Amino acid sequence: MPGDIVDRFIGLIERRQLDDALALLAPDGEYDNVPFGPITGVDCVRGILGPFVERFDEVSWVVTHQVSSGTPAAGVVMNERLDRFRQGERWIELRVAGLFVVRHERIALWRDYFDQGQFQQAMADLG
Repeated sequence: MPGDIVDRFIGLIERRQLDDALALLAPDGEYDNVPFGPITGVDCVRGILGPFVERFDEVSWVVTHQVSSGTPAAGVVMNERLDRFRQGERWIELRVAGLFVVRHERIALWRDYFDQGQFQQAMADLG
């Protein structure tokens, strides 16, 4: 089901297995961090997400609510998360609402909504 695909994707990111996570994206998949704008294609997503995830010692995306509809061939997943990132002893947290469109058992669209100001302040606090 679409929710299982998204759960697997999130779990792989948390384990910092980025290549395995990106294998769940469609080759022409779109990743849209709404405050920053969309990028398309697995290599572009790797170029943005890879350096970001790698700078942290631990990643935890706590899904507090999730709804899913459809089939692995065509479905939609929406979730509310608390994305947490640890660098040394310090954690930053970001409230996120995510939308995932699944087609042919791959994520064709991944769109996250969050407060850009909160994100920038949290990153600045890390130094």
